[in-house]
Amino acid sequence: MTEFVGEIITLTIMAAALGMDAFSVGLGMGMYKLRLRKIFEIGLVIGLFHVIMPLAGILAGKLLSENFGALASWIGGLLLILLGVQMIWSSFQKEAVSAITPAGAGLLLFAFSVSLDSFSVGLTLGIYGAKTVLVLLIFGILATMQTWAGLLLGKKVRSWIGTYSEALGGSILLAFGIKLLSTFW
Repeated sequence: MTEFVGEIITLTIMAAALGMDAFSVGLGMGMYKLRLRKIFEIGLVIGLFHVIMPLAGILAGKLLSENFGALASWIGGLLLILLGVQMIWSSFQKEAVSAITPAGAGLLLFAFSVSLDSFSVGLTLGIYGAKTVLVLLIFGILATMQTWAGLLLGKKVRSWIGTYSEALGGSILLAFGIKLLSTFW
């Protein structure tokens, strides 16, 4: 039972780290004049993408794990480290002003872009044999909630918080990647 609770805690922390992108984008989108119905829709779409992308990653990770074993585990740890470093790096870059609006194809592009890193993490989780349904529930629910929080807070606070939240998310993924690789040393 404690192993299951430990897995839930680990997945929740990872999902929160991945959801920092959704939160950051939500802060930016929150600067638009959005109705509550649109905020609800945006959160659901981003949450759905945070289910689809890790599912694809998990399926690919299980395939790799079955065929490449320990090498796949090592690659999974490296992917988390690279993803964490990339998130930290991008948080310090100047953000370009986007002409894309959070509707239609623009919303799908936003959702895809903030959930792309979930594919990489899903790949790692598939390699390590994480419980798929548990991963998808936690990732989807947290991404949806973080997006809603970002959208609602975006109306009230400045965009500088988004930069720091992405750096925090990257740091968490970096730490998990180092932890996974440390099992090989």
